Parts: sequence; structure tokens; C-alpha cells
Amino acid sequence: MSTDSKDAPVASNFIRNIIDEDTRSGKWNGRVETRFPPEPNGYLHVGHAKSIHVNFGIARDYGGVCHLRFDDTNPEKEDTEYVDSIIDSVRWLGFSWTRPDDPAATAHLYYASDYFERLYRLAERLIELGRAYVDSQSAEAMRAARGSLTEPGTPSPYRDRGVDENLALFRRMRAGEFGDGEHVLRAKIDMASPNINLRDPVLYRIRHAHHHRTGDAWCVYPMYDYTHCISDAIENITHSLCTLEFEDHRPLYDWVLEQLAEAGEFSRPLPQQIEFARLNLTYAITSKRKLLQLVNEKHVDGWDDPRMPTLVGLRRRGFTPESIRLFCERIGVSKADSWIDMGVLEQSLRDDLDPLAPRAIAVLDPLKLIIDNFPEGTVEPCLAPVHPHHPQRGNREFPLTRESWIEREDFNETPPKGYFRLFPGNRVRLRYGFVVECTGFDKDADGKVTAVHCTYFPDSKSGTDGAGTYKVKGNIHWVSAAHAYAAEVRLYDRLFSDAHPGAGGQDFLAGLNPNAKRVVPAYLETGARALAPDTRVQFERHGYFVADRVDSVPGRPVFNRIVSLKDSWGK
Repeated sequence: MSTDSKDAPVASNFIRNIIDEDTRSGKWNGRVETRFPPEPNGYLHVGHAKSIHVNFGIARDYGGVCHLRFDDTNPEKEDTEYVDSIIDSVRWLGFSWTRPDDPAATAHLYYASDYFERLYRLAERLIELGRAYVDSQSAEAMRAARGSLTEPGTPSPYRDRGVDENLALFRRMRAGEFGDGEHVLRAKIDMASPNINLRDPVLYRIRHAHHHRTGDAWCVYPMYDYTHCISDAIENITHSLCTLEFEDHRPLYDWVLEQLAEAGEFSRPLPQQIEFARLNLTYAITSKRKLLQLVNEKHVDGWDDPRMPTLVGLRRRGFTPESIRLFCERIGVSKADSWIDMGVLEQSLRDDLDPLAPRAIAVLDPLKLIIDNFPEGTVEPCLAPVHPHHPQRGNREFPLTRESWIEREDFNETPPKGYFRLFPGNRVRLRYGFVVECTGFDKDADGKVTAVHCTYFPDSKSGTDGAGTYKVKGNIHWVSAAHAYAAEVRLYDRLFSDAHPGAGGQDFLAGLNPNAKRVVPAYLETGARALAPDTRVQFERHGYFVADRVDSVPGRPVFNRIVSLKDSWGK
């Protein structure tokens, strides 16, 4: 098995144990084929990233292939916009649907709609076998007759229709002779089964809706549980990996394939459905319905809003595909549902970016610093490493002038105990520059400090022989006022302040974090102006930032904070 060198080592899990045993027994002749089957009715979110990583990652590590298959059986909610976004997101995460030993081979990209004709024919075959019937009850009547977890269901009065009548009705359904909801096709299994999914589930329903790929060719559409297992069998999937909410559906998956295999429609062995725990992430929601509500009600600025847990949102926020894959490796694969703290995802990002991101200085809450004894018009070049742990990457140069911008929190008129930054009479080092001593400050009519005055010591410059003679405890960031780059910086944080939004039946919107986005005008080190969209950088002391891929323009990037340097939520 292989891994990306930037990812964590592959850990064994119960799915890999099953595949290893299948390989030893020769069940599939060493073949491993998985699939990722999203519905094109929304944008993928971080929960899908785990499923993508499991399905594509396992296929990759066993030298197999993972199919990307769109479950496009609900035309009223689907759109090519979502199809294009899903394809782009899977590629962005670093996965492919071609075989690693033959990248030029035909991509394993499929649509359930590719199989509409065969799905329909196999439904007729189930009718011929006496395993399916057309039910003419209303949806309400079928729901009432379904029973409960403690009471068996009641058979439909149409359950014993003959094969010829069922075939005729089903063909008329396809021909468009009936309106939506007039009839459905149901499997004939067991209305008394303790598993409600086996109480004659619906296989087909009538929908007079335009399909984004097949147009108006169909007005009957198959249900997911029927479509999914047959699609797996058509594509010769070996291991159908899905999340735990489908565990109760596995008997139906197996039932459909067994009926058709006995009738000679599929050969054995049949695909095996295996369930694993979905990703439950604190301070986030992964419900498509709720994500759509956030977008439609303008709580966020779209599907790619950097506060959203969608993959397009995480990408715009500045997350790297490597960090998401690392996160998926760290949380592992299990059969038990559990909650993963958002901090694990954020730390995976820090661990990925720390050795890569160049450094720069940004002042996000500027206060003017005036060095009164610094000669007017003088520009003193200062050097700092591009990356403190990689000297081979060289230095960056930026100027020191008489006036600079510093962080407002780096000055305190009446400092508390243990405060080592600027206050009257105290000395600090301007990072990468000179030692300065605070001599005073200016205030406006409202009593707000507008400027800090200081003097500097010419022989104290960082990196010179005299620097070591000055012992100071404070070291503050700055940028030259004359050379600083004024930029828009967006300080993003977690979208929700509640760890479990909507828990206990509460409105999930009540947990929205009002400080999840703050836009501040900032002053940046001059070199930041040249950063291209999607370029990531660490603004020293403030965190990791990215030049926004949508709103940045050449020479004037807009920066998003991806994550802070430390986890402040843990406190």
C-alpha cells in the first residue's frame, strides 16, 4: 500500500481487514473497486471529504479504482452546477477515477441516469418474478399502512395484482398516462418484517420533471435504494463503502441483488455493502438542507463562503487538500459514531502549513509609532527570513522609516503587571529592527491614543554587533507607514459558537457565531502586494492567511484568515 508522503501513514481498520481477507480468499481475484456516489443536489461538505478519502484512498492503496458516480434520480433538485462542482472538488482533493497503472484509460465517471433503461427493464423482471407490484394507494395511505417499530405493516389492497396487470400499469406509468403520485412500483417482500425498509419499499415513482441529462425522456424515476445496488452490480463494484445511516438498508441492497442474480441478471460474487461511521464535526453542520437554508436566507455569502463547511468554502478559506487528507487519516475509520472536535481539523491545517508558508508582517489594528530621533527621509533596510526554519529560502527585505504602524495592543498607557510591550519609559525591540524607548503619546479629543512617540538606539539593530548589548523583554511587529501596503483582511472564525448547533431540538441558527467574520483595514509588509490568489502566508503572530481566490485582483489581494496560530477555542 502507498501513501502520499505529506499524509499520515495508512492505518489499518475493519474495512481494510475485510479487503485483506477477500484478497487472501481470492473472492475477487485480487480486484478492488469502490465508488463515491454523490447526489448532484448541492455542494460537497467536509463530511463528504471523509467518504471521498475512504473510497478513493482504499482503491488507490490496493491498486484498484474508485468510480465517481452521480446518483441523479431526483430531477427536481439536481443541476449541472452541482455536478461540475463535485467533479472539481474531488480533483482538488487529489483523487482520480482512473486506474493508477493506466492513467490514460477511460475515466470511471458514471451517472445513474446512464442506467435508466436497464433499471427499468430489471424492474419489469422483478414484476415477472412476482417480486414487485404497482400500488395505487395514496402516499398517505401507504404511510399509514407501513406500521411502526412495534407494529407490523398492513398489506396493500393492490399487493396481489397479477403479473400481466402490473406490467401493463408499469408500462403505462412510463408512457406518461398518469399524474405524479397516482401509482408507484413496490417490491413485494414482507410487510411484517422488523426492518421497516423491507416492508414493500417503493422502487419507482412518477415525476413529470425535466432531467438535467435525459431531458423529458422519462417520467418515472427509480428510488435510491433500488438504483444504488444495481448500479454497483453493473459497474462490478467489489466493496460498496457507505456511512452508517445505510446499515438498515443493507438487507434491501442484498435482497434486490439476490433476486436478480437468481434470475440470471448478475453473476456472483455480488457487491458487498460495508458501513462506517460518518463524520460528525463540532461547531459545524453537514446537513445539505440546513446548508441550503444558510445560503438562501443570506446568513452566509454563498456556498463558497469561507465560513461554510463545504469543500468550496474550505478551499476559498485557504484549506489545503493535503491538510484535509491528513485530517481524514487522523480521525480514522470505525463502526462507532463519535464527534470529532473542530480543533483536530484546524491543527491538521497548521501542521501542513507551518513548514510551507512564507512569513510576513501585518498590522491589523494600526496605531502610529513615531521615532522622534530618526532622521527625516531616511530609509533603513531590515532583513527577515522568508521562513525561520528554512534558511535556504533566503531573506526578505523591508524598510524602516521615521513613522511606522504597530498593533494597538502593543501599547498601554497604564500597563498591567507582566506587560513587556510599549509603555512610557519602557524599551522594546522593533522586530528585525532597532530597540526603541517610549517617551510619550498623543490623544485625540475623546481621549483615544492616536500616536506613540519613542527614540531609537542606532547601535541596536538586529543582526549587528551592538544588538546583544540591549536586553529587552518585548519584541513587537511593525511596518513602515510610508511603505506599508493597505489591504482588506477578513478575519474568519468558526461559523457556530455552539459545539452542537441545533442540539436538543433547538433552532440551529441560534448558534451562529456573530464574530465569524470581521473585515478590517490593515497595513501589510510591502511584499504581500505581489502574492497571487490562493497563495498562503503566515502573518507573524496573527495566523495563516490566503489571498482570496475570488476577490483578489493583480497587485491588490484580499486576505482571508485561514486559522489562528493556536487553538483559542480550547480555552
